[in-house]
Amino acid sequence: MTKTYQIVGIGNAIVDVIARAEDTFLDLMGIQKGIMQLVERERGETLYAAMKERTQTPGGSVANTLAGLGNLGLRTAFIGRVHDDALGRFYAEAMEKDGTAFVNPPVPGGELPTSRSMIFVSPDGERSMNTYLGISAELGPEDVSEDVASEAEIVFLEGYLFDKDKGKDAFIRTARTCRAAGGKAGIAISDPFCVERHRDDFLKLIENEMDYVIGNEAEIMSLYQNNDLEADLAAVAAICPLVVCTRSGDGVSIIHDGARYDIPVDKVVPVDATGAGDQFAAGFLYGLATGRDMETAGRMGCVAAAEVISHIGPRPEANLQDLFKSAGLI
Repeated sequence: MTKTYQIVGIGNAIVDVIARAEDTFLDLMGIQKGIMQLVERERGETLYAAMKERTQTPGGSVANTLAGLGNLGLRTAFIGRVHDDALGRFYAEAMEKDGTAFVNPPVPGGELPTSRSMIFVSPDGERSMNTYLGISAELGPEDVSEDVASEAEIVFLEGYLFDKDKGKDAFIRTARTCRAAGGKAGIAISDPFCVERHRDDFLKLIENEMDYVIGNEAEIMSLYQNNDLEADLAAVAAICPLVVCTRSGDGVSIIHDGARYDIPVDKVVPVDATGAGDQFAAGFLYGLATGRDMETAGRMGCVAAAEVISHIGPRPEANLQDLFKSAGLI
């Protein structure tokens, strides 16, 4: 029996608001260059108002991955929370237009505004991100529809949501509902600092609730704090059947049911590294959802990541199917 969705993601629904800015402007506004900072509502509104010629795109890590999967033609849905304001309606419509079902209608009433990240791009291509978390951080188990989670072949969770207990509960409800209906659940670790804050919970989640885990070297190593990637990979593989570790220029290591695959990458100088991990996940999950072997799935992830770092913005611009064909993957 075919399920409604091949992949359902759950994560922060954040509108990326992008503007170009000189370094002098960053200094004037007290913006730290090249990093992501969380800001309060008032600061967010000040920065938003100061932006000239803004470009808006629906962002958030899992949502970017779903955009890549939509580009590849998979049936996808997103569980996220936006307010019924101009940015929230924009977000929901933009996700639908990209082919992903936005299953939770924008929330009306006296709730927090839709989450947004004010991103200032310097002349040298550095991105300085100022994120106001707003309503997306309030995502909880009541936002997870049993019908959506049970109709997913694969669910994909975003580690960033782990900072609130409600987010954790939403995660676990999504994963358990999907797996009880015969699907697979997995997580992108998202952020080493996130792991620092919730190490024991993360390890419990991976061991008891997850079928796969995706992270980069820093994220995998932050799980065990012993600065030994090989030992850490073995330790995660002992508690989770599928572990995927991206190592930027050094390629990708995948351990699946005890077998290891090391996939090299062609080194490219990124125009904008934003979204590399999100699009790697899109390519890899496409391979997983369509029954490819691990090596092919890993190579698909690398092709998708290479595409997104070749231009500004965290979502693919080229047709990924065509790129997979020219790489001999499909």
